[in-house]
Amino acid sequence: MVLSIENIDLKGRVTFIRVDFNVPLTADRKVSDATRVRAALPTIRYAIDKGARVVLASHLGRPKGKKNPEYTLEPVAGCLAELLGKDVVFADDCIGDGVKKNIRDLREGDVLLLENLRFYAGEEKNDEGFARALAEGVEVYVNDAFGTAHRAHASTAGMVRFVKQACAGFLMHKEIAHLQTLVQSPKRPFVAVVGGAKVSDKVGVLQSLVERCDAILVGGAMAYTLLVARGTAVGNSRIEQDSIGVAEQIIKSAAARKVQLLLPEDHVVAERFDENAPAETVTEIREGFMGLDIGPKTRARYAKVIADAGTVFWNGPMGVFEWANFAEGTMAMARAIADSGAVSVVGGGDSVAALAKSGLEAKITHVSTGGGASLELIEGKTLPGVKALEEAASRS
Repeated sequence: MVLSIENIDLKGRVTFIRVDFNVPLTADRKVSDATRVRAALPTIRYAIDKGARVVLASHLGRPKGKKNPEYTLEPVAGCLAELLGKDVVFADDCIGDGVKKNIRDLREGDVLLLENLRFYAGEEKNDEGFARALAEGVEVYVNDAFGTAHRAHASTAGMVRFVKQACAGFLMHKEIAHLQTLVQSPKRPFVAVVGGAKVSDKVGVLQSLVERCDAILVGGAMAYTLLVARGTAVGNSRIEQDSIGVAEQIIKSAAARKVQLLLPEDHVVAERFDENAPAETVTEIREGFMGLDIGPKTRARYAKVIADAGTVFWNGPMGVFEWANFAEGTMAMARAIADSGAVSVVGGGDSVAALAKSGLEAKITHVSTGGGASLELIEGKTLPGVKALEEAASRS
C-alpha cells in the first residue's frame, strides 16, 4: 500500500515533491513542451492550497554529476510560475547552506524549485550522504515522478527513509493504480498492441504479456524478427539476428497458452529508409525492400480485435510514424483504441508522441508519463520509487 498526498497533513510543513521536469528546451533556453510540468500541477496546487511550504526537485538531461549551465532548471521555474500564476523561487543549488536558507524563508503556500539534482553524482549513485542532505529539514516527502520510479536514485528512493512521512502525489498514485490493474485484474479480453524497433528491448514485457493477455498485436521493426522466427521472408527489413531464438520462444509460449499472437500480413515497404522513398503495399516483401509500416489488411484485422477488447495496452508504434508515407498504421491503431470503448492505457515515449500526433489523447483512459517505469511494472518488476513509498507507509 502507498499513502496518497491526501492522507497527510501538509499545513506549515516543508514538503519535498519529487517531480519530473525533464523537459525539452529551445536553443534560447525556453521550455518547448510543458506537458510534464502540467502533469505535476494538480499535486503542486493541492500542496499550495493546503498551506505546505513546497520544495520541488527534479533532474534535467544528463549532466553526468557536474554543474553544467546547459542543464539548469531555471527556465522551468519561469514556465512553472506562469502556469501556477504565482512566484516560484529558484535555488541555484539543490543542497547546502543556501538551500537551507531558501527553505527557512518559505511561508505557507510558497514554492521553491531546486537546481538540477543530477549536478551531483550522488543522485544517480543513490549516495547516502547526498540523500541525507536532500532530506535535511524536510518533513513530508512526496513522489510525483512516476517516470523515474524505476530508478533507485537518492531523490526517488534513498532519501525517503530519512523523512518522517512519505506519500505519492496524484500523478504517481494514478499511474500505479492504472498499471497495477493491467497486471492484476484487467477487464477481458485483454489486448496488447506492441511495436517499436527491437524485440531485445521488450523481451520481458512480451513474456509478461503472453502470461496475461488474450491477444498481442505486433508491429514496428520488431515484427520482422518475429516473422523470421516463424519462417517468413522479410526482404531487407530490419531484424535482430541475435533475438530470433527468443522470438521463437515467445511464439511457442503464446501458442501453448492459446494467446493470439498476431503479426503483420501485409506491409508498406520501400527500397530505402528514407522519408521520401516511394511507398508500396505488399503481402510478401521482396529482396531489396524493407517493411516500414503495417498494411491495410493488418490494420483492419488488428482494429477488429481491438474493437472487441475489454482492456487495451499500447506500447510502441506500428511503423515510422514520423514520416507521412509510413504513419497510417500507427494512426489507425490510435483511432481503433480511441473508438473501442475499452479501458485503454498508452505507455512509452513513442506511443505517447504518436497519440499526441493523432489528437485522440482525450479518448484514452490513461496516458502513462513513464515509458521505462510503465514497462517494468507491466513486467512485474518492483520499482524502487514505489517500494520506498510502500516501506514508508508500513512504518507510519
